[in-house]
Amino acid sequence: MTSPRRAASSGASPALVAGVRAALTVMSAALAGVLAVLAVLSTRVARRVVTPADRVADTRILALDTAAQTITLERTDDTVLPGRYGLFTSGTENYLKLGSVLAQDAVSVKRKLLTHVGPQARISRDAAFSGWYFDRPEDLQLPFSSELIGSPLGPCPAWLFPAGDGDVWVIAVHGRGTTRAECLRAVPLFHGLGITSLLVSYRNDGEAPRSRAGTYTLGATEWRDVDAAVGFARRRGARRIILMGWSMGGAIVLQLALNSAHRNVVAGIVLESPVIDWRIVLDYQARMLKLPAPVKDLALGALGSEWGSTITRAGGRIPFEQLDVVARADELQHPILILHSDDDGFVPSDASHDLVVARPDLVEMQVFEVARHTKLWNYDQERWTASIRDWLDRQGLIPASADADS
Repeated sequence: MTSPRRAASSGASPALVAGVRAALTVMSAALAGVLAVLAVLSTRVARRVVTPADRVADTRILALDTAAQTITLERTDDTVLPGRYGLFTSGTENYLKLGSVLAQDAVSVKRKLLTHVGPQARISRDAAFSGWYFDRPEDLQLPFSSELIGSPLGPCPAWLFPAGDGDVWVIAVHGRGTTRAECLRAVPLFHGLGITSLLVSYRNDGEAPRSRAGTYTLGATEWRDVDAAVGFARRRGARRIILMGWSMGGAIVLQLALNSAHRNVVAGIVLESPVIDWRIVLDYQARMLKLPAPVKDLALGALGSEWGSTITRAGGRIPFEQLDVVARADELQHPILILHSDDDGFVPSDASHDLVVARPDLVEMQVFEVARHTKLWNYDQERWTASIRDWLDRQGLIPASADADS
């Protein structure tokens, strides 16, 4: 395109010069508009990654038969899964336990209700499907106590389920956007093996203290609260500690294993559907959301930089390089068991497979299919239980008293 100055020097008419200038102005405005839209979208995406949020409804209740005690849900990849699950609702019921699939078609799934719902119940149509199943410690009918762990930010609530002689403990760490109730599924297994369970909370999870920024750091600082729980366990007599984490809880556990002064007391790590490398996870989720590549790149750039922390309100950069455990595989010291479904749908299993390749001397992996994200226990409780128990046995982590009882 001819520039205004060049057009003027070549004797172009004033009308042509004015037209060129107008075209350039429009193009500049359009470019600025596009960049502004990209910046806004990138900022929203970045903030969403680090900002704790309420549980989002992901299905709808289509029918409720209180006489037959069945519920019909909108069909999704999760609601059609076999096994036992939970359903977060609102109205006269807040949480329902769901049993097996009774019928299904292209748009709906009918399941057995395992929570009794009376005929006068009034429940919102919007609901959230969950792998928790148990939502209160009392559901397990095991002795427990509520504890407070003194973390760097203040007291973090925890549930303690004593078992055996107290020599071996498991510290269970929930994932992003959930609470310690997510970990209740694992307690009966460990309790039956004589292993004490401590289910912990951490900063900004809605139960533990809030940080100044009130945002997640994806494991980069949360591990310090779990590290305080390790100290708590040691003071209560624990000599060997197993760390177990679900999803982002896996990232937190791995950061503890790499950075804690208590590393010598950690005897093993169990990870379910874990985040091993956040960049792989965020890239995958961006593709699922069909985000333009520039939006994803700008969002990651903002999250990973100090300048970006002012717009993400994260209180500091996310150190993605430190959170990439495949890149840091040589630093690992503890035996690790990974349970991950290849069709996870939220945290792809690629990095889990990569970690096995990087450290076959330490890392074992049980590969599931169909089970989706953090729902491996629900989908196949027998295999989930056997996988963990066999691994614990091979690591010599089942107390002798439990072996004698069995």
